[in-house]
Amino acid sequence: MSKLYMMRHGQTLFNVLKRKQGWCDSPLTELGIEQARRAGEELRERGITFDHAYSSTSERACDTLELVAPGMPYERVKGLKEWNFGKFEGITEDLNIPVPYGDFYVQFGGEDEFEFRDRVFECVKELMDRPNHESVLMVSHGGSCAQFPRAFGEDIVGRFGNRFGNCGIATYEYDGESFTLLDVVNPND
Repeated sequence: MSKLYMMRHGQTLFNVLKRKQGWCDSPLTELGIEQARRAGEELRERGITFDHAYSSTSERACDTLELVAPGMPYERVKGLKEWNFGKFEGITEDLNIPVPYGDFYVQFGGEDEFEFRDRVFECVKELMDRPNHESVLMVSHGGSCAQFPRAFGEDIVGRFGNRFGNCGIATYEYDGESFTLLDVVNPND
């Protein structure tokens, strides 16, 4: 059995300003940098090491991974990117429609919820199916981390009763066929 540790990036400027990020990007804040460092310490204190690491191509995710696992080589992967919100990128979150978003963003050049979910799931599965992937770290985004388990009937928010926080870590077991959600840790709560 392999283990997957899927982590959300640290707090960003757009998180503070309450703006939708999606495929656009903003830098980690000082708090976001500290969150990533604490998450790395938490993993090391638990004796967790990784044989492979992957990050979304977004700078906020790459920077987080580099702080969590300093010096570890990793691959940047487009399939781990956040939901594309089209023309809604960068606007304030008070303009959000109620969830579920479904195909709302498609008319504005963004992604359909189920296409996004499938993209992330297929990407993660493809990476985990590579040889010698026993303990893998993937740094991604809040939407990606929430939608990935929904692809196989799990709901992190519903099961654990809170939002997936910055630098939250979901642990999965992977048997080569299916994923099982084991735990969610928000080391910065």
